[in-house]
Amino acid sequence: MHAASRAAGAAAIAAAFAEIERLERVLSDYDPASELSRLSAAAPTPEPVAVGADLWRVLVAAEGTRELTAGAFDIAVGPLTSLWRQARRSGRLPRPDKLATAKAAVGAGTVELLSETQSVSLPKPGTRLDPGGIGMGYAADRALEVLAARGIESAMIDASGDVLVSAAPPGTTGWRITVAPLRAGDVGETLVLAQAAVTTSGDAYQAVEIDGVRYSHIVDPRTGLGVTGPTAVSVIAPDATTADALATAASVLGHAAGPAVVAAFPGAAARFAWWEGGVDRVLTTPGWPGERPPP
Repeated sequence: MHAASRAAGAAAIAAAFAEIERLERVLSDYDPASELSRLSAAAPTPEPVAVGADLWRVLVAAEGTRELTAGAFDIAVGPLTSLWRQARRSGRLPRPDKLATAKAAVGAGTVELLSETQSVSLPKPGTRLDPGGIGMGYAADRALEVLAARGIESAMIDASGDVLVSAAPPGTTGWRITVAPLRAGDVGETLVLAQAAVTTSGDAYQAVEIDGVRYSHIVDPRTGLGVTGPTAVSVIAPDATTADALATAASVLGHAAGPAVVAAFPGAAARFAWWEGGVDRVLTTPGWPGERPPP
């Protein structure tokens, strides 16, 4: 971050952290007192529940992404992520009956948004909202807005791997950002970005092997199981909310179906890396720096 003075910079940073802490009280699915958790706990809602501006914006963005990705991203994936966490701890796939019950509370029609009253209905029993694929990106966007409001024109925010940058540092063409690699210990690709966000989703650091198959912590809402790997997808987008959600969806869709979906998001580009036939493969979509065609 570049500020007019040390004092101005410190004040701006404090304000940005305060905004992130405020959003944690709105969007956390671990805090039962958060607005999101209280909404989930009300499912099935007997009538629409009015929500605040931040939760509303996240849900609108999430539902828009779900529609554009044909359900590869779903903020209502909570019942499946909970079941998959248990599977990762036990080293066993979920029981078919439990998987079927969880899948019944996920998918189209799970979240209904009423824009006239800024309210939400969760009509299915057992629905649980999981903001893990979008909430951190939204918090980064809001924190950068706080910095900009305090006159900080050039800044970088790294929110657990969701990297968001504004104008380039003085005397440079952009911020140098290294995206996460396909495997832990490998060296990731370095990008130079300004006024953009980049997020990587993959299994380099969070994976489990069950019956000889490597599974990611990222859950496919359509199957209820983790994405198989090794795989990593990095997404560049104009904002961190989009980059965060789209990276999750692209990981689910993979290098075959993912590029077409990425193209539906203006200003977005992606890098798909995966292991196939004993060889590391890389494919990049139009707009990615140093674009590479399919192997």
